[in-house]
Amino acid sequence: MSQLNVPKMADLAAAGKQPEVLFWVGCAGSFDARAQKVTVAFSKILNAVGVDFAILGNEESCTGDPARRAGNEFVFQMTALQNIETLNMYQVKKIVTACPHCFNTLKNEYPALGGNYEVVHHTQYLQELINEGRLKLSGGGAFKGKKITYHDSCYVGRVNGIYNIPRELLAELDVDLVEMKRCKTNGLCCGAGGAQMFKEDEEGDKRINIERIEEAIDTGASVVAANCPFCLTMLSDGLKAKEKQEDIMVYDLSEMILDRLA
Repeated sequence: MSQLNVPKMADLAAAGKQPEVLFWVGCAGSFDARAQKVTVAFSKILNAVGVDFAILGNEESCTGDPARRAGNEFVFQMTALQNIETLNMYQVKKIVTACPHCFNTLKNEYPALGGNYEVVHHTQYLQELINEGRLKLSGGGAFKGKKITYHDSCYVGRVNGIYNIPRELLAELDVDLVEMKRCKTNGLCCGAGGAQMFKEDEEGDKRINIERIEEAIDTGASVVAANCPFCLTMLSDGLKAKEKQEDIMVYDLSEMILDRLA
């Protein structure tokens, strides 16, 4: 990240400055090699359009979402309260994150513990920047006219009811969007939700990410667009299991937007 301008909240606070938005990177965006590419892509977009943002860096801890989903409420509350103390110390008002799990937890579960912030998912923020005329996309691009399908992540889609904005971003890219059999309110989880990412599968006939990627393959799309680091992992693993990883690519929407920056 050294080639990017990604200031830390502590440094800005020491200089008496307050960014317009805090970029919450999340555990996956910080430590997972695939999700790190999304972090870099989104940071590049923010740099390119002149958004004044900062990250917490080492002061950012896990939101506690996996602990709560796995049933450990004590660990969730201890982690959340620590984060809330840090966020309130910096007087954070607006948070953007590329992780739907972080988004949902910060937006819907932190207020009960005293953490009240405007929280937006990065797809919402990208659309906001386009609407304001700050983010301008060039013509053409690698995805123009390509048959693409979109996977609704659970915590952006069914949990928070955000279906149109990601599709509006795809429309900006002039792609040929083909929906999967199960989409929007009837979308199918990739299998990573509810702390499933961190445990063995339950007994069954088929892994859920295989079921989901088969629906994506059936659309005939050459790209699966997603908006969640866990979905990226599960969908990519599903493609490898079906030996389709050379034919179909999985991208986060921010990576697709970066390709078309004016």
